[in-house]
Amino acid sequence: MPLIELRQIFKTYFLGGGAVRVDALQGIDLTIERGEYIAVMGPSGSGKSTLLNILGCLDQSTSGQYILDGRDISQLDDDALSDIRCRKLGFVFQSYNLIPELSILENIEVPLYYQRKSERASRKKAVELAELVGLTDRIHHKPAELSGGQQQRVAIARALVNDALIILADEPTGNLDSATTEEILQILDRLHQYGKTLINVTHDDEVAVRARRIIRMRDGRIERDESS
Repeated sequence: MPLIELRQIFKTYFLGGGAVRVDALQGIDLTIERGEYIAVMGPSGSGKSTLLNILGCLDQSTSGQYILDGRDISQLDDDALSDIRCRKLGFVFQSYNLIPELSILENIEVPLYYQRKSERASRKKAVELAELVGLTDRIHHKPAELSGGQQQRVAIARALVNDALIILADEPTGNLDSATTEEILQILDRLHQYGKTLINVTHDDEVAVRARRIIRMRDGRIERDESS
């Protein structure tokens, strides 16, 4: 059974009080197996971020079916989608989205707050993941005290803390220099080797070639689906 199956996914937005119609996705059919490493590419306005938002249950399609881990989640309400995000999905964003008032360790723990994990179990898991991404000596610092690359490592650790089935990344190296980009990509490579399913939206061909499959989008459709 595929981990993800999209069947004829359409997404339409109405802007300007309904005066302007935008067909962001137009009949997307997509199957993703467990453990795949996928890059999603395309020009601005191609629909790649909209696709990621739907895959990540941050938005819902206008029509079509989204089957995740054997369950049709297309018509679920916001509470049910929030529960799926909490239990099955991890997110890494270009802007890191860390909470500035919290320590690095506390930022990593955030998804576990919603799962009502014990404080001891949450702390143990967060420390293990801080070690995995090479930040053991920074766990009591605040985000502002870290470099951009270190903050992105925190975001990756946070994405992993709930044992997510899928890691969804939106331009995760977009704000980083080339050396730091390579460090982050090496971490993503390791996660793929560990069996994680990775979906990475990027505009950078050098980032995309790290994936095993590249989905190229244009005008809300999948233009090409390539294995690398």
